[in-house]
Order: sequence, then C-alpha cells, then structure tokens
Amino acid sequence: MGKTVVVVGAQWGDEGKGKIVDILAEYADIIVRYQGGNNAGHTVLVNKEKVILHLIPSGILHPGKKCVIGNGVVVDPAILLEEIEGLSALKLFRHEDLLISKDAHLIMPYHKKLDTAKERLRGTHKIGTTGRGIGPAYEDKVARCGIKCADLLDEEAFRNKLKINLHEKNHYLTTILHDKGYEVHDIYHEYMNYAQRISRYITDTSVFIDDAIRKGKSVLFEGAQGTLLDIDHGTYPYVTSSNTVSGEAATGSGVGPSKIKMVLGVTKAYTTRVGEGPFPTELEEKEEARLREMGGEYGATTGRPRRCGWLDAVTLKYSARVNGLDGLVLTKLDVLDSLAEIKICAGYKYKGAVIRDFPTEPHILDKCEPIYETMKGWGKTTRGVKDFKNLPENAKLYIKRIEELAGVGVIIISVGAERKEAILLKNPFSD
Repeated sequence: MGKTVVVVGAQWGDEGKGKIVDILAEYADIIVRYQGGNNAGHTVLVNKEKVILHLIPSGILHPGKKCVIGNGVVVDPAILLEEIEGLSALKLFRHEDLLISKDAHLIMPYHKKLDTAKERLRGTHKIGTTGRGIGPAYEDKVARCGIKCADLLDEEAFRNKLKINLHEKNHYLTTILHDKGYEVHDIYHEYMNYAQRISRYITDTSVFIDDAIRKGKSVLFEGAQGTLLDIDHGTYPYVTSSNTVSGEAATGSGVGPSKIKMVLGVTKAYTTRVGEGPFPTELEEKEEARLREMGGEYGATTGRPRRCGWLDAVTLKYSARVNGLDGLVLTKLDVLDSLAEIKICAGYKYKGAVIRDFPTEPHILDKCEPIYETMKGWGKTTRGVKDFKNLPENAKLYIKRIEELAGVGVIIISVGAERKEAILLKNPFSD
C-alpha cells in the first residue's frame, strides 16, 4: 500500500501550501487537488520565477508527476486553459501528467455573473467572495442541476442540461437581479471549444488514484483555502463554498478515508485573513501595514491586501482537532526576524470569562479579546537556514511554544520564498 499524505491549511488560507506541496511533490508519485476552484492561488518560486497556480496541483512543476484535479473541485475551463498555456510557455507542462475527474463540476458564465450580482445586493453584509463563480457552482451541485466535466464529452447531454439551466438562470438574472441573460448557442459553442481542448484529460480519477495506492504509489492530497473557511467548520457565513478540512481529501478525490495515513496542517508564523469576518488577533492599522509589507501579504488570486495579526494558537488547536493533524508546517518564520517582541494568542476573554476552545460563531468571535503571551524576538536572520539547530535560540523557543499550544509537533519550517529555503525535520513520505 502506497503512502498517502494530506496537506491542509490550518488558518484562513494563504498559509503557503503551494510551496509545501511543491517541496513534498518530490517524494510523491501523484498529487491530487481535492476541493475549491480558481478562487485559490498557490504561489511557488522556482529558480526565482514566480509561478501562480489556481487549479493545477503544484506537483506539475516536477517532471513525471501525475497531477489530478479531483471530483471535489469546480473547474473554470477558461482559467484551466490559461494555466496550461502559461505553464507550457515556461516548459513546465506535460499533457500526459494531467488528469481531471469526470465528476468535477464546471463553472459556467452565469455562475460568475450571479456571484458578483449577489455580493452587490448584500452591500455592507457582503461575504467577500472572489467573484469567480465558485459559490454558485457549488450551489448548483447541491441543487442537482450542475454540469460535470463528463458532460463535455457528450454534446447532446451538455446542450440539454444547459438549456434547462438557462431557462431558470435567465429568469433569475433578468427578473430578480435586473441583469442580462444568456443565449444557449453562445455558451454551447464556447464550451464545446473547451471540450476539444481538455477532453483528453477527463477520466475516472477515483479509479486511477485507488489503483495507484494499491500498487504502492505515494499520493499527496492538496487542499485549497484553510480550515477556518470550511463551509461546516469555519466562521460561517464568512467561509468558502466547500469543505476545506482533511476529511474532504477522501470525498473530494473518491478514495476511502482509511486510505489516508497522514495529515499535515500548514500555518504561518503569524495569522492573516482575506475578506470579511471576525479576526481576534488583527493588528492596529500601522502595525498591520508593517507586517503586511514585510510578509508581502497580498492575495495571489485577487491582489487584495490581507489582514494581518499575531499567531492565534486557539485556532491552531481547533484545526489540529477537526483535521486530525499529525504534524504542523510553519511558514514565513523569516518574516518575524526583525521584531523585538512577538505575541501569541493563547486564549480569548469573552464576557469576563477565559475560553481556550475556538468559537465558530462570528457574533461571539467578534467580541473575543485575545489573551497574549509575549516572547522575545531573535533579531537574527533565519532566511535560508538549513538545519534546525542553526536557528536562533529564541526562534526555537517560539516554535516550541507553538507546538505546546497547538498540541502538534512542527515537522517542516519554511524560512524563505524559494523552494530550497525550508528545514525538513521529518519527511512524511519516509518510513
């Protein structure tokens, strides 16, 4: 039986999962993306070349690795083709290495229009979506009117489903949202063109992955966003439209949960959040701007500035529980190198009481005051350090305290943007 490892975000996303998947892909045979859509952006720096991936797993940057877009992902064909073209221009793409689940749902043009229109109507109560149609595509999936990648392979089936959907969507767009509708033939011809270009990748990826595991192949499962954005376990309604926790690795790729052997949670050495919603450790404007510039905290997908704050160990403890974390991956430690003091949130004060467990209700979380522990900074560069023993002593103490509060050991430490700038304390694919 092959080794299987899940990489999941342990915060509100943007933890640096792309780089970590890129590092671990060297030891895996197959890399599987199991949820989300092109609202995610995984940035990897390879030989000083920045590569941003939205749909294709980061493993594509390694020759000979099979990369799978699982059934839990919603796919925008236009974005997928842009990504393929961009990777091809860098000589980083091989057709034979990409597989797309026939059961992955498609993002349609009306999904994107509905997404932006609904956000506009919400006004000050907006969720903060990326406007890329992710939510409406998942809505159609649950409403059992979605269109799958497999439908691209059958022109008649695709046209019939599209015709039925547009009858409803156009009525909603024109009557309720006072916007323009769509013509069946326009979308039909657009998507049949996509079909000609991506049909070679569409297959039953559940069978492919299961066969590979049985044959002893190693599989790396790659999540998008983060635990606190999970539709069930996040700060609802300020969440994404899919399950982002490790359990989705099984349902979003079509393998049994007993096949998953290890789960890694990725966390920054501080905390960030994009979009709306409560954020207990968010810094004051001046401090936040400083940390944002030090960490380059701007969204890979939207370019939006990220909200920044001190590390929240309450959220890490929560992520460790709901994901069943076997290890932590700590990223961007080097961003804190110049700080004289560093704070960690070890608990919350709410209505005069101290709470140590994370409340997902926004109206409660919004009124929680962080209880901080202050630690001395290390005042030395950690950038490019190769061995844990060579880290500054105060950096080691900071890492140890994170482990104590989260209840999970750190096995990888990222100390720079480049692929090689990481300390691998334990290889999850080794015995």
